[in-house]
Amino acid sequence: MPALDIVKVQEILPHRPPFLFIDGVESYDTDKGTIDAYRCVSISDPILHGHFPGNPVVPGVVLIETMAQAAVILGALCGFYDEDKHHCFFMSIEKARFIAPVVPGDRIDVRVEALRLGRIGRFSGEISTAGKKQCTAILTAGFVPKEKLAPKDEG
Repeated sequence: MPALDIVKVQEILPHRPPFLFIDGVESYDTDKGTIDAYRCVSISDPILHGHFPGNPVVPGVVLIETMAQAAVILGALCGFYDEDKHHCFFMSIEKARFIAPVVPGDRIDVRVEALRLGRIGRFSGEISTAGKKQCTAILTAGFVPKEKLAPKDEG
């Protein structure tokens, strides 16, 4: 049984299908700042219909977003992100490396480690399928209080 099922994931993340890329969380450790999440890739995923017809491959940007969503869940579990109180924004993607394609039928295993947690989070991410590394990246994100972005009253 996963540590967090899809219902719990949706309580943390504001994303919804077709832009929700985490199906569940296997484990996490808030003391170490790590999370192991997963996603099962299906041929019916809308993102695959045009990428590439006849030879569907999960786009690299979706793999990066999958790691980012796992990082946001980790930020929430560690107390730095609350969907009701914060927005989360990408600040940078570094050292992204795409090693092999991810295709329908693959189970994506996502491992994210917090390199720094706080108002600005920095994360090391890795995606693997069947124990083989497919993609890695360093991600930086900001957890911004919603009131800082609220429209100013003109009155």
